[in-house]
Amino acid sequence: MAEKDNTEIDNKNCSVNFDCDIFGDDDDDIIAQAFEDSLLVENVDTKKSEVSVLNHGSKDPKEGGQSHSHPSVPESTPLESLPGFDEDAGRTWIYPINYPIRDYQYCIVEKALYKNTLVSLPTGLGKTFIAAVVMYNFYRWYPQSKIVFMAPTKPLVAQQVEACFNIMGIPQEDTSQMTGTMSLENRAKAWTQKRIFFLTPQVLTNDLTRGVCPGTLIKCLVLDEAHRATGNYSYCQVIHVLRQHRHDFRILALSATPGTDVRAVQQVLTNLMISHIELRSEDSPDIQAYVFHRSIEKIVVPLGNELSILKKRYLNVRKYHYSVYFFFNSLQIVVSCH
Repeated sequence: MAEKDNTEIDNKNCSVNFDCDIFGDDDDDIIAQAFEDSLLVENVDTKKSEVSVLNHGSKDPKEGGQSHSHPSVPESTPLESLPGFDEDAGRTWIYPINYPIRDYQYCIVEKALYKNTLVSLPTGLGKTFIAAVVMYNFYRWYPQSKIVFMAPTKPLVAQQVEACFNIMGIPQEDTSQMTGTMSLENRAKAWTQKRIFFLTPQVLTNDLTRGVCPGTLIKCLVLDEAHRATGNYSYCQVIHVLRQHRHDFRILALSATPGTDVRAVQQVLTNLMISHIELRSEDSPDIQAYVFHRSIEKIVVPLGNELSILKKRYLNVRKYHYSVYFFFNSLQIVVSCH
C-alpha cells in the first residue's frame, strides 16, 4: 500500500466536478445551481476541520515515487483539536497498490477523504473500491470511532462486506454485519466491541433512536444507492438523528444514477449534506480505458404466420380477462355505493 501526505480538510469550500454528460451539456449550469442551492437551503452547523501537512516529501504512487509537497494549512486549527484523531496515523493516508491504479479512482478517493462527496459511476467501475479505501483510512485515523456502511437490502450488505475485506484487508474481528433478525442485545454488544459495521439503514435508525448505537462515535458514513435519500427514506432519518448529536462525521454517497431530474438530485445533495460531486458517464475521457465497449446491431425478425396466430389468440384471451375483471370491479363499486 502507498502512503500519501494529508492535505487540507475543507467541508465548506466546495468544488463540483462535472466530467460527464449524464444530464447533457445544457443541464450542467442547472445542476451546478442546484448544487449551490442545496448548500444554502441547509444551514448546517459544522466546523471546518483542517489537518496540518506534516511530511512534505512522501512518495506518490501515481508519480513513480517522486516526492511532492502541499501548501501549508493555517496554524489556527492544530491537529490535536480533532476529537479521537490519531496524530501518528493521521500523518498519511493509504491507497492500495495491489490493484491496478486508476487515475479517476485515486482522485475521487483523495476528494472523498476530505469532503462529503457524492460519487456517481457507471456500474462496474469501482464504487465499492473507493468506499473501502475511504473506510480503511478513517479506521486508521480514528482508532476509537465507528465506521458504517449502509445498503438498502440485505444481499447488498453481504456483498459489500466481502468486497471491502478483499480490497483493503479490513480485520474481520473488528467487523460486524447487522440485520433486523439480530437481537437487540447482540447488536448492543456489537456496537460496543466492533468498529466497522455493514447494515441496512432501518437497523441503524432503530439503534440510534433507542440509544443502542453510540452516534457520537460514528466518523465515517457510507451510503450505497444514495439516490434513495429523498423524502422520509431511512437514509434521511439516519442523517437527521446523527446531526442532532452535533459532531463532525464524513459522508460518502454512492450511486450509479444520482436522480431522474435536477430537483431529485438537489434533494439528495441537501439531505446528505454533500459538498462535492464526482460524476462520470461511459463517455467520460478518464474512464474510457476501463469501459467495455459494446457493439449493438438491431435485427427485426418477423413473427411469421404461426406466431402471428398465437399472438392474436393470446391478446384475445387477455382482452376477455380484463373485460371480465373491470366488469366485476365496476359491479362491486356500484353495490358498495348503494
